Amino acid sequence: MRDFALETYFSTWEFSAKHHMTASDAQSVTMGELMAMAGRSLDDLASLHLGYTETWGAPDLREAIADTYIKQSPKNILCFAGAEEGVYACMRVILNKDDHAIVVVPNYQAAETVPLAICEATGVPLLEDNDWRLDLDALKAALKPNTKLVSVCFPNNPTGAIPTHAEFAELVAFCREHDLYLFCDEVYRLLELNETKRLPQAADEYEKGISLNVMSKAYGLPGLRIGWIACQDLHLLQQLERYKHYLSICNSAPSERLAVVALGVKDTLLARVRNLMEGNIQALEAFFKKYDALFDWYRPDGGCIAYPKYKGRGGVESFCTDLVEESGVLLLPGSIYESELLPTPENRFRVGFGRSGTEEGIKAFDDYLVRHHNELTP
Repeated sequence: MRDFALETYFSTWEFSAKHHMTASDAQSVTMGELMAMAGRSLDDLASLHLGYTETWGAPDLREAIADTYIKQSPKNILCFAGAEEGVYACMRVILNKDDHAIVVVPNYQAAETVPLAICEATGVPLLEDNDWRLDLDALKAALKPNTKLVSVCFPNNPTGAIPTHAEFAELVAFCREHDLYLFCDEVYRLLELNETKRLPQAADEYEKGISLNVMSKAYGLPGLRIGWIACQDLHLLQQLERYKHYLSICNSAPSERLAVVALGVKDTLLARVRNLMEGNIQALEAFFKKYDALFDWYRPDGGCIAYPKYKGRGGVESFCTDLVEESGVLLLPGSIYESELLPTPENRFRVGFGRSGTEEGIKAFDDYLVRHHNELTP
């Protein structure tokens, strides 16, 4: 498989850039802060046995995760070491060399790179000129006799787009009609800017729906490395559990305990994040309005990321490189989201608004543009 462009880029800049303005996760907390939210002490973890844990995930963790769904029980939950392991395992277990997959573009790279390492895949676009709407006609036209799986991500990374409830119902009906797995990356769910746009979860809606989620994004706890798959297909889950034996085997015991604590106070964590997001996006909107000759801004449907267009001179790649090198402001240029399946916009960049420090990042961004405005303005 080709290098993971996003992670390769982050390996250079994620922890060295002063202003991480492209993070896709929400603001995290310390262990002490998390335990205090739950009315507990760090001493409660002192007696934790640091041995192996169950491959499926601890029973109380699976129960807490199942409670975030409508129709799932603990037996429908399989835990993974983050979301990426779940993506990889699902594609490897479900697909073989004679199959065909349909993948939405743009995407989180693993959504297409892993299937392409196994079988043929067809990209289906989110329509840039139509508020990143899912092209359902193109999706239906991509169907082949050997199509086995449709892979989507809503709210989408990097665009933040969410289809309408009617569009999602049509997608589910199409998959059901043709007996296709619907792999739905739902890691940004619960971060909708308008909660009426929140979609039902694929595992609840469809007997072959596969819901991927993680503690990293909406809950702001990526350091726990706790992700999961929810699915009604118990045979598939059994196959995935057996495949996990070749990967992480099991999750970290401290991470499992902390994830149970976090899910017990999930409403508090989410309220804190949403409040932060709302203030940050208002600041970003004011900033991009000030520089509307250089950027086209739009308000995403969900997630804590957006994908504005850069209209200035020199192209977005050199712009992002110079910005981070001179001012320490990290953005993700459009090349990170290049697809092997379809053309993708080259003049966009990802900006995040789920973390604290956004105002300081905007100030550094603004100072840079003040210095370079004339040379960048088209």
